[in-house]
Amino acid sequence: MTKEENLEVQEKERHDREEQEEGRVQKEEEEAMTEEEEEEGEEEEEEDEEEEEEYELEEEREGEERAEVEDEEDDEQEEERDEREEQEHEDATPACGEQEAEPEPQSVSEYHSPVHEPRRRAMVHPSAQAPLPNDYAFTFFDPNDPACLEILMDPRTTIPELFAIVRQWVPQVQHKIDIIGNEILKRGCHVNDRDGLTDMTLLHYSCKAGAHGVGDPAAALRLTSQLIALGADVSLRSRWTNMNALHYAAYFDVPELIRVLLKAAKPRVLNSTCSDFHYGTALHIAASNLCLGAVKCLLEHGANPTVRNDKGQVPAEVVPDPMDMSLDKAEAAMVAKELKQLLLDAVPLSCNLPKATLPNYDNIPGNLMLSSLGLKLGDRVVLDDMKTGTLRFCGTTEFASGQWVGVELDEPEGKNDGSVGGVRYFICPPKLGIFAPVSKISKVVDQTPSSVTSTPRTPRMDLASRLAGKTKKEKEKKEKEKEREKAQRKKSSVASLDPEGMNVEVGDQVLVAGQKHGIVRFFGKTDFAPGYWFGIELDQPTGKHDGSVFGVRYFSCLPKYGVFAPPSRVQRIGGPKDGSQNDNSMVKKVHQVTMSQPKRNFNTMRSPKDLTSESSISRLLFCCWFPWMLRAEMQS
Repeated sequence: MTKEENLEVQEKERHDREEQEEGRVQKEEEEAMTEEEEEEGEEEEEEDEEEEEEYELEEEREGEERAEVEDEEDDEQEEERDEREEQEHEDATPACGEQEAEPEPQSVSEYHSPVHEPRRRAMVHPSAQAPLPNDYAFTFFDPNDPACLEILMDPRTTIPELFAIVRQWVPQVQHKIDIIGNEILKRGCHVNDRDGLTDMTLLHYSCKAGAHGVGDPAAALRLTSQLIALGADVSLRSRWTNMNALHYAAYFDVPELIRVLLKAAKPRVLNSTCSDFHYGTALHIAASNLCLGAVKCLLEHGANPTVRNDKGQVPAEVVPDPMDMSLDKAEAAMVAKELKQLLLDAVPLSCNLPKATLPNYDNIPGNLMLSSLGLKLGDRVVLDDMKTGTLRFCGTTEFASGQWVGVELDEPEGKNDGSVGGVRYFICPPKLGIFAPVSKISKVVDQTPSSVTSTPRTPRMDLASRLAGKTKKEKEKKEKEKEREKAQRKKSSVASLDPEGMNVEVGDQVLVAGQKHGIVRFFGKTDFAPGYWFGIELDQPTGKHDGSVFGVRYFSCLPKYGVFAPPSRVQRIGGPKDGSQNDNSMVKKVHQVTMSQPKRNFNTMRSPKDLTSESSISRLLFCCWFPWMLRAEMQS
């Protein structure tokens, strides 16, 4: 290509670029013009709409004024007619001796304010704020206040505003739920209309208002019966909580409403599930909230206690664990125990529940249960193949049914100190005690180490170490002989309370309730209370008597030094004191202690005389043999 041709091509390309830019600019200007025209058109339409609305409002006002004028004219005409009729009647009737004619009765519509006819279809009302009087001191609506009552009865108060009043969870509102509900219905509300904020119907609010304390079951029952008579649907659910009316009544423990709802509901509603409670039924909801009345009512009406939620739990398994409750919730722990037993008893034996939860072991004594497992109090056990500890208790409890074991753990991984719900079953430091079913423990397998240990033999051993070894063996023999003598004395002097020798004996030093020190003087049954009791002579005058109660003497001690305590409150801290004499004649009966601590080993105390004699002998032997040993070492 020549230079001229190149120049022509470049000019053409430049010309094309300019045309494209001009076209783009024109398009942008056209689009801007169209947008401005559209905005102007929208503004004109809005102005037209506002003018039309103003025109419609003016027409409505004019129509209302015309209607008022016509009503006034009609009233004047009726008054004129009445006056004419009265005059004609007076002219027609004689002046005396005859009764005046009674006026015609007015229609019912003249006595009552006109009521809006309810719609045929339900709707969702928009959310609104609760109306309050001017210069009102409180932030909630109180129907008992005259100013609030005037607003409640005012026809101009809308349905969304009345729903906003019902939403307030205060006793002043919930106790008047029937009055507020009637006002909502008077304004033409459909019986299945919903609140736009919570998506709850009037029946949902009525079941919620039956909660004891905040609500009033009687007022809620009146409104619920009225709504059901008007055709309220019991199966409708709130889209926020997925709960129907039966779920709300079970959650707030209102058995009165449950009966009314189940009579009007279809059979499938009874065992309907709720996603907010892991797809559990109304029985699951009531059991998880410890609603004993609701559970009983649901079971009476045929609720299924074997339905499982998405976690695989039946209603009995969602009841809160009483062992996790603190001491100030003792009543709740009792309710939980009764509720769980009630649900377990309602389960048929042919269902697929775990067999361990079905039988009732309450009538089997704890010692028989332990002996069948090859265990006894004080044994080392393993809990769930993880935690190790010492077995301290076995028997029935107040917090749950069946047989339970109490274990004192080696590490602070427990939940209590041996007491649950204010009842003490054994004594241990805090966070070391734990309770578990009997099936969850097993005995620790003792692995006794070998008594013979291989030690490297040294070619030479100094004489001092040999002599020290001989003296140690002699000391051990002496200690063993002393222990044997003490054991024989105990057997001959006092009969043991436990044949295995692991529990408290008469004459032992004990700790009462973890605070008071004393000596056991009596053990057996008493006349003042059932069961077995320890009679203890305290070290300090902090007791209650001198060993006698209500004229019956069980042992003898100084006044204010005697006290009685159950076995669960007594802990052994040592054997009999030196010189103490046990009075066996005062003991009525000797029984086994059911709750006790294992017997501890205490080293025998040696007198200073023995210590000085042993040290002098060893020094003498060392001085005699050391020169000979030194000479032998030098020769070798």
